[in-house]
Amino acid sequence: MEIIVCIKPVLDPDMPPAKFSVDSKTNRVIPPEGMPLVINPYDALAVEAALKIKEAKGGKITAVTLAGSFATEILRKAVAMGADEAININDPAFEDSDTFSTAFILAEVVKKIGKYDLVLCGRQAADWDNGVVGSVIAEYLNIPSVIRAKGIVVTNGKLRVERVVANGFEIYEMGLPAVVTLSSEMGQARIPTGWGIINAVKKKIPVWTCSDLGLDPVRVGKTAARNSLVKLYTFSPSRSCEMITGKDDKEAAGKLAEKIMDIKP
Repeated sequence: MEIIVCIKPVLDPDMPPAKFSVDSKTNRVIPPEGMPLVINPYDALAVEAALKIKEAKGGKITAVTLAGSFATEILRKAVAMGADEAININDPAFEDSDTFSTAFILAEVVKKIGKYDLVLCGRQAADWDNGVVGSVIAEYLNIPSVIRAKGIVVTNGKLRVERVVANGFEIYEMGLPAVVTLSSEMGQARIPTGWGIINAVKKKIPVWTCSDLGLDPVRVGKTAARNSLVKLYTFSPSRSCEMITGKDDKEAAGKLAEKIMDIKP
C-alpha cells in the first residue's frame, strides 16, 4: 500500500485564549511567543489510520504539508509517529492560497509522487474548520472519496470505510485509489517512540516549489483564490444591557419587539 497523508500545522487547540491575537491590518494571526505550531489533530488521526493500514498490509507512508519552512518540524512529528517519507511544499507563490487552490496544489503533489493507493486527510483543520480540502483533492484527481471516516480497513484490494453521520454511521466499500478524511470518532493518534523521534531528527525532508511541480503561479496563491478574507478579528466578551419598560407588559413587549426589529444582522 502506497499511502499519502496531507497534514497541516496549526496553533495548539489547547492554547489559552489570552494568547490568541490577530493583526487587523494584515488579517493574520500573530503566532504566540514560546508556543510552537502543532500537527492538526484530525491530520494526526489520518497519520494513525495510515500506520494501522501499513501494519496490516505493509507499504509506504509519505506525509506532505503545504506551509512555510517552519512546517519541517511538523513533518518530523509525522515521521516520528512512523511515516516513511515527508515532503514540505513551500514557495512564496503559494501564499494566500484558499482551500480550493490548496487542494489543487496538493493534488499536483500527489500526481508528482506518482504511485499511490490512498490519500488520507483530516476531516477539517482545527483553525479554519472549512473541511473542504480532502473532497476537492479527490475531485482534481478524479477518484472516489469518503469524508468523516471513523475507521478504514483494506481487504482484497478494496477499501471498507465506516463514515460518521448524524444518527450513527454508514459503511462504504470502494476500489482504490481513493481519498478519505478522518474524524475524531476514530480515537486517538499514537505518541511517537524515542527511536521514532531520533529517526525523525535525522530524516532529510525535501522542499518542493512551484517550479518543481511545474505549476503556473497564476493558478495558485492569492490570484487563484475564490474566497477573499475581508476581516479577521478576535471575539469580544463585552456586553451591554438596556432595560425596556412600559406602563404594562404589553407596552414593554411592543417596545422590545421594535428594538429587535431595528437590530441589523
